[in-house]
Order: sequence, then C-alpha cells, then structure tokens
Amino acid sequence: MFRFNTRFERDEWSRAVEPVWLAGSFLCTFSRTRVPFESVADFTLRILQISSAQTLGGGERHLADLARGLSSRDHEIHLALRPKSSLKAELAFLPPASIHTLTLRNALDAGSARELARLVRKQGIQIVHAHMGRDYPLAAYAARKNSGAKLVVTRHVLFPMNRLHRVTLSGAARIIAVSKAVAARLEADGIGDANKIRVVLNGIDVARFQDERAQFDRRKFLADWQLPDHDLVVGTIGELTALKGQEEFLKAASLILEQFPNVRFVIAGVDHSSGKKYQKQLEQLIKDLDLSDRVRLVGWVENLAQIYCGLDVFVSASRTESFGLVLAEAMATGTPVVATATEGAQELVTNNETGLVVPVGDVEQLAAAILRLLTETKLRTRLASSASLVAAQNFTIERMVDETEKIYQEVLSTEY
Repeated sequence: MFRFNTRFERDEWSRAVEPVWLAGSFLCTFSRTRVPFESVADFTLRILQISSAQTLGGGERHLADLARGLSSRDHEIHLALRPKSSLKAELAFLPPASIHTLTLRNALDAGSARELARLVRKQGIQIVHAHMGRDYPLAAYAARKNSGAKLVVTRHVLFPMNRLHRVTLSGAARIIAVSKAVAARLEADGIGDANKIRVVLNGIDVARFQDERAQFDRRKFLADWQLPDHDLVVGTIGELTALKGQEEFLKAASLILEQFPNVRFVIAGVDHSSGKKYQKQLEQLIKDLDLSDRVRLVGWVENLAQIYCGLDVFVSASRTESFGLVLAEAMATGTPVVATATEGAQELVTNNETGLVVPVGDVEQLAAAILRLLTETKLRTRLASSASLVAAQNFTIERMVDETEKIYQEVLSTEY
C-alpha cells in the first residue's frame, strides 16, 4: 500500500491519475483506429523516451544507444530528463530542442505528469517510452491524456514492483523485458497482461569492442597502468554496490594469490551512495586482506574497451543481475569471463562453452574458476573465441533497435 505525505500531495496526484482508477474512463482514452501494419513501417515515428536517472548506468547506456539507433533511422526522438542527468552528454547527436528538462522527482510528481502530457500533445508523440519504475506512472498519465499516443515501458531490473505499477501498467501497450529472467519476474508478479510482455535483449556496439581488440597494444596498456609485463590481470567492472559482489571478488583474489602470486586485480566503478560508504568498506577490506599492493580501485573509466582488452580474465561476481551488460561487452571484446549464476548471466554465458559459471556467493568456487583460466591458456583462448562469436550474433545494437522498432510498429498497427 502506498501513502502520501500530505493531503495536498494526495489531491494533486488524484487529479493527475484519476483515469487510472476508473477502468471505463481509462479505456476510452485510447484511439480505436486500426492502422495497417505495413503503412506504419513507412512512416517516421515520433517517440518520447523518459528517464529520471541522474547517473550513467547500464539502463541509461541502453537508452542512449536506442535513441541513437532510432534517430539514425530518421525517427523523431525526444528525451525527457532531469536537469542534472548524465545522459545529456551521451545524447549530443540530437538537436538541443529534442532534450526536455523536467523535475521527474518521483512516481507521484503530478506536475511532471502534466508537463509530459503537454509535451506529448505539442510534439504529436506516438510512442511514450519509459525506462525507470518511478517514471512509469508519469508516462502512463501522459499517454492516457493523448489518444494518439501508446505507452511502452522497458524493465531493466529484477526488483519486485508495487501496487501502483500494477495499476499504471495495466494500460501499457507493451512491456519490454531486457532478459527472459525479467519477463518471468513480471509474469510472476502479475504486472500487466502477459501477452503484452516482449523480451528484447540489451545491445552493445560489438564492432567497436572487436575493433578495440584488433588494435590493442598490451605493452602500452601495462605501461600506462604501471603494471609489470609478467603479471596477469583480473578485473571486474560495475557500480560499487554490494549487489555487484566486489567483496566476494576481493576475497577470491586473496585465495588466488596464495597459489598464483603473479596476478593483479582491478576494480572499476563508482560508488554513487551518499558518503561513499561501500567504497570505504572495500578499501578497508583490501587492507584487512593485505591486498593493497595487488588491487587497484580505479573509479570511473572512460574507455571500458581498453580495460576489457587489458584483462586476462573478466569477472562478474554479482549477487543478482537482470542481464549483465558488462558481461556482453567483455565477451564481445574477446576476454574470457567468469560469472556467478545470476538469472541474467545464465542467459548470456554457457558454462564451459563461452565462459565459466559458478554459484552466487561461493568465494571458493569463484577463486577456483578464475585460477583455472589463469593457468589454462588454451581454455582461456577457446572460451574467449566462442564468446566473441556469440556476442556478435546475439548482442548487437542493430538487433536491439530492430526488435524495439518492430514493437513500436506493432502497437501502432493493432489494438488490444
């Protein structure tokens, strides 16, 4: 049950989302016109992408890649973002007039809901596409207030959704899940009509990562990072948070060094929490495990492809993962991977074929798998080669844009 802090907030939101609670009124807001599917494919679509994210993570990179791909196909793209959104720097390819700044404070931001509705009306938006849970109700209201607009949402995470989401997403034309695991969670939670759920795996710029590998100068990389030529390098990339498993990674590093001392470990990522509490915990753990001269916390890295190329083994020690974008990137680069058996990782990595998969939270098996790759050169080469091929076949941005574009065309061509 969700609650409002003040009567004013309750009254403001009730005015904004009244159609949600009235099924009859809600149904009447949708256009009843059928458009032939073939005709939609020939038209430029007007699409509004919405994200209230402040920092740049996997979901935000997904949105930027999707917007770039759709824009290159001559669709008219608009973005609704918060004032300090890190996404703005990733969207320089769009005209400034396409970027719209709103407060997007939370799911109960009635003012932003109305602003979105006005924006949809003014720009003649056909697809309203939201990417974060707290934006779904605002996007739903904006779509309902404009009969020619259809609501599409993408679910990037596995976290359970609340009653408000069940209500607002009852009117979504389609719900896109970034993995089969996310789709299964949506169905299990009873979020929206199961027939409206579609799986579109995340996409990455496979060609860029493979080109980076072809041009990579390992000697220069090691020199730039002040690493000795004779040491192997193991690394992990991701936001510094307990869910990403950096603690397990460090404990595994300690076990590995007992048997194989010529290894360096790299952790790339930023702690976005207030006071950087988790980063401080990691720094203390590094001291406690006597790893200060073997582990480097490198923070934000602009060119991730360089790190993937420089690693002899990439590790995803996550406790939960809806997809695993960094895994896909490492695989595309041709870097052998070890991953914990999260729902998302198991859709990307096949054990002993495209990487090694170990139980979540099992430090000893994680260390053993990493050690196995460090000591078996032929295995590293075989897994990396297979992973690169799989990534090229399944994880391209072009495929992701194709599938999303078809979903847009589908919802504008039919009615539920």
